[in-house]
Amino acid sequence: MSPRPTGRLFDKDLELTRTYRAPIDDVWASVTEPERTARWFGRWEGEGGVGRTIKVQMAFEENAPWTELRIDACEPPRRLAVSGSEAAGGWRLELLLSEQDGVTELKFVHHLDSVDSIGEVGPGWEYYLDMLTAAREGTAQPDFFQEYYPAMQAYYAGLVEES
Repeated sequence: MSPRPTGRLFDKDLELTRTYRAPIDDVWASVTEPERTARWFGRWEGEGGVGRTIKVQMAFEENAPWTELRIDACEPPRRLAVSGSEAAGGWRLELLLSEQDGVTELKFVHHLDSVDSIGEVGPGWEYYLDMLTAAREGTAQPDFFQEYYPAMQAYYAGLVEES
């Protein structure tokens, strides 16, 4: 079964949500501890803390490049905000966690500078969040090119037309 796109666009904020039957502290660890982020996104090095810059290896990208991310906010176990820059533009990302009755909701927000590349960006974040789910559940990792891109590109381009 192919994954279904879940993202929503609010002005220039792309939001995707996942839920986990797990305590908030455990989900927080999945998105902040280097040995756990390595399972679904990439390992990171450096000293974490607000205002500090860490290096993240994008383990599932071609050639596993390193990129720098600045920690803009860290409010364990509820909020993490990071930013970075690339030749393609800036990245402002935020993770918001909440727990109710043993179920933790993770809301991922990409604060976009422009919606021009949402057809590529949206499927990429779907992939990474599904990688997080697979890492947490110990299931097979998804195959990006066959299941996400370009399969979800039209859905994400359509979000711009709807807003």
